[in-house]
Amino acid sequence: MESVTMLVAERPVVIFSRSTCSTSATIMALLSGFGANPTVYELDQIPNGNQIERALQQLGCQPSVPAVFIGEQLVGGVNQITSLHLRNQLVPLLKRAGAIWI
Repeated sequence: MESVTMLVAERPVVIFSRSTCSTSATIMALLSGFGANPTVYELDQIPNGNQIERALQQLGCQPSVPAVFIGEQLVGGVNQITSLHLRNQLVPLLKRAGAIWI
C-alpha cells in the first residue's frame, strides 16, 4: 500500500487503470471533460503493476480498476465516480483537490 500512497502523493487526481479497460477510459474522459488532467497509471504497462493492483485490492477496490484517487483519497471506481457526478458532487470535489479551477 505504500507504493500506492507514494504514487498518489501531491497529485490532485490519479487513476489506476489497465490499457484494455473501457470503463477506465470512460472515467478518464469524464474527468478530462471537466478540465482535470488526471495522472494515469496503466497497471499492465508498468513494472510493478501486479503489486500495485494487489495493494488496491487490499484498500477495498473490487474490481481493482479503475481506481480513482482525488485529493490523495480513494474515491473508488466507476460506480462511485458516476454516483458523485449524478449527485453534482464530483465537480466540487475536483475543485477542493485543486484539479480544476472553474
